[in-house]
Amino acid sequence: MARLFSFIKDYKNLEKAVISVIVSEFFIQMVNATFMNILPLYMTRKGFTDEEIALFITFRFLGVFILALPLGNLIKGRKLMPLFYLSNFCVPIFGIAIVLSIMFQLKYLTLISLLLWGASFTFMQIPVAPFILRNSKKENHTAGIALSYSTWSFGGIISGIIIAVLDKIDPVFFDEQFILLLFSILGFGGLFFLIGLKKFKEVPSEHFVREDSFGETPETKKNKARPTEWFLIFKALIPTLIIATGAGLTIPFISLFFDKVHHVDKGGFSVLSAVAAVLVAYSAMLVPKIKKEIGYKVAIPTTQSLAVISLVALATTQFYSQYSVAVIIAAVCYLLRQPLMNMAGPMTTEIVLNYVGKHNREITSALTAAIWSGSWVLSGFMVKILLSHGFQFVNIFLITSALYGFGVIMYYLLILDYNKREEKGLIES
Repeated sequence: MARLFSFIKDYKNLEKAVISVIVSEFFIQMVNATFMNILPLYMTRKGFTDEEIALFITFRFLGVFILALPLGNLIKGRKLMPLFYLSNFCVPIFGIAIVLSIMFQLKYLTLISLLLWGASFTFMQIPVAPFILRNSKKENHTAGIALSYSTWSFGGIISGIIIAVLDKIDPVFFDEQFILLLFSILGFGGLFFLIGLKKFKEVPSEHFVREDSFGETPETKKNKARPTEWFLIFKALIPTLIIATGAGLTIPFISLFFDKVHHVDKGGFSVLSAVAAVLVAYSAMLVPKIKKEIGYKVAIPTTQSLAVISLVALATTQFYSQYSVAVIIAAVCYLLRQPLMNMAGPMTTEIVLNYVGKHNREITSALTAAIWSGSWVLSGFMVKILLSHGFQFVNIFLITSALYGFGVIMYYLLILDYNKREEKGLIES
Protein backbone atom coordinates (compact mmCIF):
# COMPACT_ATOMS: atom_id res chain seq x y z
CA MET A 1 0.00 0.00 0.00
CA ALA A 2 2.84 2.38 0.87
CA ARG A 3 4.38 1.87 -2.57
CA LEU A 4 1.16 3.04 -4.24
CA PHE A 5 1.63 6.45 -2.66
CA SER A 6 5.43 6.60 -2.64
CA PHE A 7 5.22 9.31 -5.32
CA ILE A 8 4.13 11.83 -2.64
CA LYS A 9 7.77 12.43 -1.70
CA ASP A 10 8.26 14.00 -5.15
CA TYR A 11 6.08 16.90 -3.98
CA LYS A 12 7.53 17.47 -0.50
CA ASN A 13 10.15 19.96 -1.68
CA LEU A 14 7.82 22.14 -3.74
CA GLU A 15 8.11 25.82 -2.88
CA LYS A 16 5.40 27.20 -0.56
CA ALA A 17 4.41 29.92 -3.03
CA VAL A 18 3.95 27.39 -5.84
CA ILE A 19 1.81 25.15 -3.62
CA SER A 20 -0.35 28.10 -2.52
CA VAL A 21 -0.97 29.20 -6.12
CA ILE A 22 -1.85 25.62 -7.12
CA VAL A 23 -4.29 25.34 -4.18
CA SER A 24 -5.93 28.59 -5.32
CA GLU A 25 -6.15 27.03 -8.80
CA PHE A 26 -7.91 24.03 -7.23
CA PHE A 27 -10.72 26.31 -5.97
CA ILE A 28 -11.12 27.75 -9.47
CA GLN A 29 -11.21 24.26 -10.98
CA MET A 30 -13.80 23.17 -8.43
CA VAL A 31 -16.08 25.96 -9.69
CA ASN A 32 -15.24 24.99 -13.28
CA ALA A 33 -16.08 21.31 -12.78
CA THR A 34 -19.38 22.13 -11.07
CA PHE A 35 -20.52 24.49 -13.82
CA MET A 36 -19.46 22.06 -16.57
CA ASN A 37 -21.73 19.37 -15.11
CA ILE A 38 -24.60 21.33 -13.55
CA LEU A 39 -25.01 24.49 -15.66
CA PRO A 40 -26.57 22.72 -18.71
CA LEU A 41 -29.08 21.00 -16.38
CA TYR A 42 -29.93 24.31 -14.68
CA MET A 43 -30.45 26.01 -18.05
CA THR A 44 -32.72 23.15 -19.15
CA ARG A 45 -34.82 23.55 -15.98
CA LYS A 46 -35.16 27.26 -16.79
CA GLY A 47 -36.54 26.57 -20.26
CA PHE A 48 -33.46 26.98 -22.46
CA THR A 49 -33.40 24.81 -25.62
CA ASP A 50 -30.49 22.47 -26.42
CA GLU A 51 -29.42 24.84 -29.23
CA GLU A 52 -29.42 27.83 -26.86
CA ILE A 53 -27.43 25.92 -24.24
CA ALA A 54 -24.82 24.90 -26.84
CA LEU A 55 -24.54 28.50 -28.08
CA PHE A 56 -24.34 30.03 -24.61
CA ILE A 57 -21.68 27.61 -23.35
CA THR A 58 -19.61 28.30 -26.49
CA PHE A 59 -19.31 31.90 -25.28
CA ARG A 60 -17.30 30.63 -22.29
CA PHE A 61 -14.63 29.21 -24.63
CA LEU A 62 -14.89 32.30 -26.83
CA GLY A 63 -13.91 34.42 -23.83
CA VAL A 64 -10.71 32.41 -23.40
CA PHE A 65 -9.96 32.53 -27.13
CA ILE A 66 -10.35 36.33 -27.37
CA LEU A 67 -8.27 37.21 -24.31
CA ALA A 68 -5.53 34.59 -24.53
CA LEU A 69 -3.14 36.22 -27.02
CA PRO A 70 -3.37 39.83 -25.70
CA LEU A 71 -2.83 38.53 -22.15
CA GLY A 72 0.16 36.47 -23.21
CA ASN A 73 1.78 39.58 -24.70
CA LEU A 74 0.91 41.73 -21.69
CA ILE A 75 2.42 39.48 -19.02
CA LYS A 76 5.71 38.78 -20.79
CA GLY A 77 8.42 39.38 -18.19
CA ARG A 78 6.00 40.86 -15.64
CA LYS A 79 4.86 39.70 -12.22
CA LEU A 80 2.03 37.17 -12.40
CA MET A 81 0.66 37.10 -8.85
CA PRO A 82 -1.90 39.93 -9.44
CA LEU A 83 -3.51 37.81 -12.17
CA PHE A 84 -4.12 34.96 -9.73
CA TYR A 85 -5.91 37.36 -7.38
CA LEU A 86 -7.98 38.60 -10.32
CA SER A 87 -8.97 35.09 -11.41
CA ASN A 88 -9.88 33.96 -7.88
CA PHE A 89 -12.11 37.02 -7.52
CA CYS A 90 -13.67 37.26 -11.01
CA VAL A 91 -14.50 33.57 -11.58
CA PRO A 92 -16.83 33.37 -8.52
CA ILE A 93 -18.30 36.84 -9.19
CA PHE A 94 -19.19 36.09 -12.81
CA GLY A 95 -20.34 32.60 -11.80
CA ILE A 96 -22.91 34.21 -9.49
CA ALA A 97 -23.83 36.65 -12.30
CA ILE A 98 -24.47 33.72 -14.67
CA VAL A 99 -26.83 32.02 -12.20
CA LEU A 100 -28.76 35.20 -11.38
CA SER A 101 -29.08 36.27 -15.03
CA ILE A 102 -30.48 32.83 -15.93
CA MET A 103 -32.84 32.95 -12.95
CA PHE A 104 -34.27 36.28 -14.15
CA GLN A 105 -34.19 35.22 -17.85
CA LEU A 106 -31.77 38.04 -18.79
CA LYS A 107 -30.28 36.23 -21.78
CA TYR A 108 -28.00 39.00 -23.04
CA LEU A 109 -26.57 39.38 -19.55
CA THR A 110 -26.08 35.60 -19.43
CA LEU A 111 -24.05 35.73 -22.65
CA ILE A 112 -21.92 38.60 -21.36
CA SER A 113 -21.42 36.88 -17.99
CA LEU A 114 -20.36 33.62 -19.66
CA LEU A 115 -17.93 35.51 -21.90
CA LEU A 116 -16.36 37.31 -18.91
CA TRP A 117 -16.43 34.11 -16.82
CA GLY A 118 -14.44 32.27 -19.49
CA ALA A 119 -12.05 35.20 -19.81
CA SER A 120 -11.51 35.16 -16.03
CA PHE A 121 -10.12 31.62 -16.22
CA THR A 122 -7.32 32.82 -18.49
CA PHE A 123 -5.88 34.88 -15.61
CA MET A 124 -5.11 31.54 -13.91
CA GLN A 125 -4.83 29.18 -16.87
CA ILE A 126 -2.22 31.09 -18.88
CA PRO A 127 0.28 32.33 -16.25
CA VAL A 128 0.28 29.34 -13.87
CA ALA A 129 2.81 27.19 -15.77
CA PRO A 130 5.23 30.11 -16.42
CA PHE A 131 4.89 31.06 -12.73
CA ILE A 132 5.86 27.53 -11.65
CA LEU A 133 8.89 27.50 -13.96
CA ARG A 134 10.00 30.96 -12.78
CA ASN A 135 9.55 30.44 -9.06
CA SER A 136 10.69 26.87 -8.44
CA LYS A 137 13.94 24.98 -8.74
CA LYS A 138 14.54 23.06 -11.95
CA GLU A 139 14.21 19.71 -10.16
CA ASN A 140 10.70 20.76 -9.00
CA HIS A 141 9.39 21.87 -12.40
CA THR A 142 7.77 18.56 -13.37
CA ALA A 143 6.18 18.08 -9.94
CA GLY A 144 4.77 21.61 -9.94
CA ILE A 145 3.23 21.31 -13.41
CA ALA A 146 1.88 17.81 -12.66
CA LEU A 147 0.24 19.03 -9.45
CA SER A 148 -1.27 21.98 -11.32
CA TYR A 149 -2.68 19.60 -13.94
CA SER A 150 -4.26 17.42 -11.27
CA THR A 151 -6.32 20.32 -9.82
CA TRP A 152 -8.98 19.77 -12.50
CA SER A 153 -9.43 16.15 -11.44
CA PHE A 154 -9.33 16.88 -7.72
CA GLY A 155 -11.78 19.74 -8.24
CA GLY A 156 -14.15 17.39 -10.06
CA ILE A 157 -13.83 14.69 -7.38
CA ILE A 158 -14.55 17.04 -4.46
CA SER A 159 -17.34 18.76 -6.37
CA GLY A 160 -18.93 15.41 -7.23
CA ILE A 161 -18.77 14.15 -3.63
CA ILE A 162 -20.32 17.33 -2.19
CA ILE A 163 -23.08 17.39 -4.81
CA ALA A 164 -23.87 13.70 -4.25
CA VAL A 165 -24.11 14.20 -0.46
CA LEU A 166 -26.34 17.28 -0.80
CA ASP A 167 -28.54 15.49 -3.32
CA LYS A 168 -28.93 12.60 -0.88
CA ILE A 169 -29.89 14.96 1.97
CA ASP A 170 -32.53 16.99 0.09
CA PRO A 171 -32.57 17.09 -3.73
CA VAL A 172 -35.36 19.70 -3.78
CA PHE A 173 -33.71 22.23 -1.47
CA PHE A 174 -30.20 21.61 -2.85
CA ASP A 175 -31.27 22.11 -6.46
CA GLU A 176 -29.06 23.15 -9.41
CA GLN A 177 -29.38 26.85 -8.61
CA PHE A 178 -28.33 26.37 -4.97
CA ILE A 179 -25.38 24.19 -5.95
CA LEU A 180 -24.07 26.65 -8.56
CA LEU A 181 -24.32 29.56 -6.13
CA LEU A 182 -22.73 27.51 -3.33
CA PHE A 183 -19.69 26.53 -5.39
CA SER A 184 -19.33 30.06 -6.76
CA ILE A 185 -19.04 31.30 -3.17
CA LEU A 186 -16.62 28.47 -2.29
CA GLY A 187 -14.48 29.67 -5.20
CA PHE A 188 -13.46 32.71 -3.16
CA GLY A 189 -11.55 30.30 -0.88
CA GLY A 190 -8.54 30.47 -3.18
CA LEU A 191 -7.98 34.11 -2.17
CA PHE A 192 -7.17 32.98 1.38
CA PHE A 193 -4.13 31.03 0.16
CA LEU A 194 -2.93 33.91 -2.01
CA ILE A 195 -3.27 36.45 0.80
CA GLY A 196 -0.94 34.24 2.85
CA LEU A 197 1.82 35.05 0.33
CA LYS A 198 1.95 38.79 1.07
CA LYS A 199 5.65 38.67 1.95
CA PHE A 200 6.55 36.47 -1.02
CA LYS A 201 8.86 38.18 -3.54
CA GLU A 202 7.95 36.89 -6.96
CA VAL A 203 10.53 36.50 -9.69
CA PRO A 204 9.11 38.61 -12.56
CA SER A 205 11.56 37.01 -14.97
CA GLU A 206 13.98 34.17 -14.52
CA HIS A 207 16.74 36.34 -12.98
CA PHE A 208 15.45 38.68 -10.29
CA VAL A 209 17.19 42.04 -10.01
CA ARG A 210 16.20 45.43 -8.59
CA GLU A 211 12.95 46.90 -9.93
CA ASP A 212 12.60 50.43 -11.27
CA SER A 213 9.70 52.77 -10.49
CA PHE A 214 7.51 51.01 -13.05
CA GLY A 215 7.90 47.59 -11.43
CA GLU A 216 10.18 46.36 -14.21
CA THR A 217 13.72 45.03 -13.97
CA PRO A 218 16.55 45.38 -16.49
CA GLU A 219 16.17 41.65 -17.11
CA THR A 220 12.43 42.09 -17.62
CA LYS A 221 13.01 44.91 -20.12
CA LYS A 222 15.61 42.81 -21.91
CA ASN A 223 13.19 39.88 -21.93
CA LYS A 224 10.41 42.02 -23.40
CA ALA A 225 12.77 43.61 -25.95
CA ARG A 226 13.87 40.27 -27.37
CA PRO A 227 11.82 39.44 -30.47
CA THR A 228 9.28 36.66 -30.19
CA GLU A 229 10.55 33.58 -32.02
CA TRP A 230 7.35 32.75 -33.87
CA PHE A 231 8.82 29.94 -35.97
CA LEU A 232 10.10 28.16 -32.87
CA ILE A 233 6.72 28.60 -31.14
CA PHE A 234 4.88 27.37 -34.24
CA LYS A 235 7.03 24.20 -34.35
CA ALA A 236 6.41 23.57 -30.66
CA LEU A 237 2.63 23.99 -30.89
CA ILE A 238 1.89 21.92 -34.02
CA PRO A 239 1.38 18.71 -31.96
CA THR A 240 -0.86 20.60 -29.52
CA LEU A 241 -3.03 21.89 -32.38
CA ILE A 242 -3.46 18.39 -33.80
CA ILE A 243 -4.22 16.78 -30.42
CA ALA A 244 -6.61 19.59 -29.40
CA THR A 245 -8.58 19.32 -32.65
CA GLY A 246 -8.97 15.58 -32.16
CA ALA A 247 -9.98 16.01 -28.52
CA GLY A 248 -12.66 18.52 -29.49
CA LEU A 249 -14.25 15.93 -31.78
CA THR A 250 -14.58 13.40 -28.97
CA ILE A 251 -14.37 14.59 -25.35
CA PRO A 252 -17.56 16.73 -25.30
CA PHE A 253 -19.52 13.86 -26.87
CA ILE A 254 -18.31 10.86 -24.83
CA SER A 255 -21.41 10.99 -22.62
CA LEU A 256 -23.64 11.01 -25.72
CA PHE A 257 -21.73 8.00 -27.09
CA PHE A 258 -22.41 5.98 -23.93
CA ASP A 259 -26.03 7.16 -23.87
CA LYS A 260 -26.93 6.62 -27.54
CA VAL A 261 -24.79 3.56 -28.28
CA HIS A 262 -24.64 1.68 -24.96
CA HIS A 263 -27.71 3.17 -23.20
CA VAL A 264 -25.74 4.22 -20.12
CA ASP A 265 -27.84 6.78 -18.25
CA LYS A 266 -26.68 9.99 -16.58
CA GLY A 267 -26.17 8.29 -13.21
CA GLY A 268 -24.14 5.45 -14.66
CA PHE A 269 -21.91 7.76 -16.66
CA SER A 270 -21.42 10.02 -13.62
CA VAL A 271 -20.04 7.05 -11.67
CA LEU A 272 -17.79 6.15 -14.60
CA SER A 273 -16.56 9.75 -14.86
CA ALA A 274 -15.88 9.89 -11.12
CA VAL A 275 -13.72 6.75 -11.28
CA ALA A 276 -11.93 8.18 -14.33
CA ALA A 277 -11.27 11.45 -12.46
CA VAL A 278 -9.62 9.54 -9.59
CA LEU A 279 -7.43 7.63 -12.06
CA VAL A 280 -6.51 10.84 -13.91
CA ALA A 281 -5.54 12.57 -10.66
CA TYR A 282 -3.47 9.58 -9.51
CA SER A 283 -1.71 9.19 -12.87
CA ALA A 284 -0.92 12.92 -13.04
CA MET A 285 0.73 12.70 -9.62
CA LEU A 286 2.92 9.83 -10.89
CA VAL A 287 4.40 11.95 -13.69
CA PRO A 288 7.59 13.11 -11.86
CA LYS A 289 8.48 9.50 -11.00
CA ILE A 290 7.74 8.29 -14.55
CA LYS A 291 9.79 11.09 -16.12
CA LYS A 292 12.69 10.38 -13.74
CA GLU A 293 12.72 6.65 -14.53
CA ILE A 294 12.14 6.56 -18.31
CA GLY A 295 12.41 10.16 -19.58
CA TYR A 296 10.38 12.24 -22.06
CA LYS A 297 11.42 10.24 -25.12
CA VAL A 298 9.76 7.05 -23.91
CA ALA A 299 7.09 8.34 -21.51
CA ILE A 300 5.23 10.76 -23.81
CA PRO A 301 4.83 8.61 -26.96
CA THR A 302 4.17 5.45 -24.92
CA THR A 303 1.35 6.88 -22.79
CA GLN A 304 -0.19 8.70 -25.77
CA SER A 305 0.02 5.63 -28.04
CA LEU A 306 -1.67 3.42 -25.44
CA ALA A 307 -4.38 6.09 -25.10
CA VAL A 308 -4.96 6.04 -28.88
CA ILE A 309 -5.27 2.24 -28.87
CA SER A 310 -7.79 2.50 -26.01
CA LEU A 311 -9.83 5.09 -27.94
CA VAL A 312 -9.91 2.89 -31.07
CA ALA A 313 -11.10 -0.05 -28.97
CA LEU A 314 -13.71 2.19 -27.32
CA ALA A 315 -15.01 3.53 -30.63
CA THR A 316 -15.30 0.14 -32.31
CA THR A 317 -17.59 -1.20 -29.57
CA GLN A 318 -20.36 0.47 -31.59
CA PHE A 319 -19.93 -2.28 -34.20
CA TYR A 320 -21.07 -4.93 -31.69
CA SER A 321 -23.09 -2.80 -29.26
CA GLN A 322 -25.94 -5.33 -29.37
CA TYR A 323 -23.87 -7.63 -27.15
CA SER A 324 -23.78 -6.95 -23.40
CA VAL A 325 -19.99 -7.31 -23.29
CA ALA A 326 -19.63 -4.20 -25.49
CA VAL A 327 -20.54 -1.73 -22.74
CA ILE A 328 -18.05 -3.39 -20.34
CA ILE A 329 -15.25 -3.14 -22.91
CA ALA A 330 -16.22 0.48 -23.66
CA ALA A 331 -16.14 1.39 -19.96
CA VAL A 332 -12.74 -0.28 -19.42
CA CYS A 333 -11.29 1.45 -22.49
CA TYR A 334 -12.62 4.81 -21.28
CA LEU A 335 -11.03 4.27 -17.87
CA LEU A 336 -7.71 3.45 -19.57
CA ARG A 337 -7.82 6.26 -22.13
CA GLN A 338 -8.50 9.10 -19.67
CA PRO A 339 -5.46 8.71 -17.37
CA LEU A 340 -3.09 7.68 -20.17
CA MET A 341 -3.78 10.73 -22.33
CA ASN A 342 -3.83 13.12 -19.39
CA MET A 343 -0.62 11.66 -17.98
CA ALA A 344 1.27 13.03 -20.98
CA GLY A 345 -0.11 16.55 -20.43
CA PRO A 346 2.29 17.80 -17.72
CA MET A 347 5.27 16.37 -19.60
CA THR A 348 4.32 17.91 -22.95
CA THR A 349 3.65 21.27 -21.26
CA GLU A 350 7.09 21.26 -19.63
CA ILE A 351 8.92 20.23 -22.78
CA VAL A 352 7.10 22.81 -24.95
CA LEU A 353 7.76 25.70 -22.52
CA ASN A 354 11.43 24.72 -22.16
CA TYR A 355 11.75 24.26 -25.93
CA VAL A 356 10.58 27.79 -26.78
CA GLY A 357 12.81 29.45 -24.17
CA LYS A 358 12.19 31.71 -21.20
CA HIS A 359 11.23 34.84 -23.13
CA ASN A 360 8.63 32.96 -25.22
CA ARG A 361 6.89 31.07 -22.40
CA GLU A 362 4.03 33.49 -21.65
CA ILE A 363 2.97 33.88 -25.28
CA THR A 364 3.27 30.11 -25.82
CA SER A 365 1.08 29.41 -22.78
CA ALA A 366 -1.45 31.95 -24.11
CA LEU A 367 -1.47 30.39 -27.57
CA THR A 368 -1.93 26.94 -26.03
CA ALA A 369 -5.06 28.16 -24.22
CA ALA A 370 -6.32 29.81 -27.43
CA ILE A 371 -5.70 26.63 -29.44
CA TRP A 372 -7.62 24.43 -27.00
CA SER A 373 -10.57 26.83 -26.71
CA GLY A 374 -10.70 27.62 -30.43
CA SER A 375 -10.39 23.99 -31.49
CA TRP A 376 -13.21 22.91 -29.17
CA VAL A 377 -15.52 25.56 -30.62
CA LEU A 378 -14.55 24.63 -34.19
CA SER A 379 -14.70 20.88 -33.51
CA GLY A 380 -18.19 21.26 -32.03
CA PHE A 381 -19.43 22.71 -35.31
CA MET A 382 -17.59 19.97 -37.24
CA VAL A 383 -19.31 17.23 -35.22
CA LYS A 384 -22.74 18.76 -35.90
CA ILE A 385 -21.97 18.77 -39.64
CA LEU A 386 -20.64 15.19 -39.58
CA LEU A 387 -23.65 13.88 -37.66
CA SER A 388 -26.05 15.67 -40.04
CA HIS A 389 -24.34 13.87 -42.95
CA GLY A 390 -24.92 10.45 -41.41
CA PHE A 391 -21.57 9.89 -39.69
CA GLN A 392 -21.77 7.66 -36.62
CA PHE A 393 -19.90 8.17 -33.36
CA VAL A 394 -17.50 5.37 -34.29
CA ASN A 395 -16.50 7.26 -37.46
CA ILE A 396 -15.95 10.52 -35.58
CA PHE A 397 -13.97 8.84 -32.79
CA LEU A 398 -11.78 7.05 -35.35
CA ILE A 399 -11.04 10.43 -36.97
CA THR A 400 -9.94 11.58 -33.52
CA SER A 401 -7.74 8.48 -33.19
CA ALA A 402 -6.07 9.25 -36.53
CA LEU A 403 -5.43 12.85 -35.45
CA TYR A 404 -4.09 11.62 -32.10
CA GLY A 405 -1.78 9.19 -33.89
CA PHE A 406 -0.42 11.99 -36.07
CA GLY A 407 -0.04 14.18 -33.00
CA VAL A 408 1.95 11.47 -31.20
CA ILE A 409 4.39 11.29 -34.12
CA MET A 410 4.77 15.08 -34.12
CA TYR A 411 5.44 15.09 -30.37
CA TYR A 412 8.12 12.42 -30.84
CA LEU A 413 9.80 14.52 -33.55
CA LEU A 414 9.60 17.54 -31.22
CA ILE A 415 11.31 15.54 -28.45
CA LEU A 416 14.11 14.52 -30.84
CA ASP A 417 14.61 18.16 -31.83
CA TYR A 418 14.48 19.17 -28.14
CA ASN A 419 17.29 16.72 -27.36
CA LYS A 420 19.39 18.08 -30.25
CA ARG A 421 18.88 21.67 -29.09
CA GLU A 422 19.73 20.64 -25.53
CA GLU A 423 23.01 19.07 -26.68
CA LYS A 424 23.87 22.33 -28.48
CA GLY A 425 23.14 24.33 -25.32
CA LEU A 426 20.09 26.05 -26.85
CA ILE A 427 17.66 24.92 -24.13
CA GLU A 428 17.54 27.35 -21.21
CA SER A 429 17.40 25.63 -17.82
